Amino acid sequence: MGDVSGTAVAPLVARWREPAGEPEGALVLLHGRGADENDLYPLLDLLGPERRLLGVTPGGPHHLPPGGRHWYALGGIPTPDPTTFHESAPRLAALLDGLPFPMDRVVLGGFSQGTVMSWAMSLGPDRPRPAGVVAMSGFLPRVDGWPLSPERLAGVPVAIAHGTLDPVIPAQFATEAAATLEAAGADVVRLSSPVPHMVDPVWIEPLRDVVTRATT
Repeated sequence: MGDVSGTAVAPLVARWREPAGEPEGALVLLHGRGADENDLYPLLDLLGPERRLLGVTPGGPHHLPPGGRHWYALGGIPTPDPTTFHESAPRLAALLDGLPFPMDRVVLGGFSQGTVMSWAMSLGPDRPRPAGVVAMSGFLPRVDGWPLSPERLAGVPVAIAHGTLDPVIPAQFATEAAATLEAAGADVVRLSSPVPHMVDPVWIEPLRDVVTRATT
């Protein structure tokens, strides 16, 4: 499959991993700052080794210093630059809405900026409820004009993973997200380990379990 076409917005580049048979849903993973659509592609097999799901790794639309693709320009933590955020949000929404499954069959996740956009797409205005969320090393965004509705994820499997030694996005933002989603009734799995800003391999098995529970 090639690039995804939206209707009112420019399409995003994406890589696609075909399922082994008739797909039962989709797993969409969003990369972090300065990476691209190739970065999390290997995680599709790690989180869905049976290939029950269509796998998609989109690339952010912005090309910003120091290179690579970005979902938004830095505006602080937890406050993405609103202009570039609002340029990305409809493009990502168009990709998700164009998948061959309703969102209640789609697990959405990412790393760093990708987690921020996963929360934005799961909790933001007029967004449908996903099957599950895999949030690694990110934060709940605070952006003018993009209010979040955590109660939308009541009963939804949600994994929140973060390194306690993260110097880029402090682990307190994972604690905040977990508390917010638990209070809203989400089925939260909290993963924490003494690593910096990275995906810890010890997270893979519990993250895989969340993806499986969300789509079976």
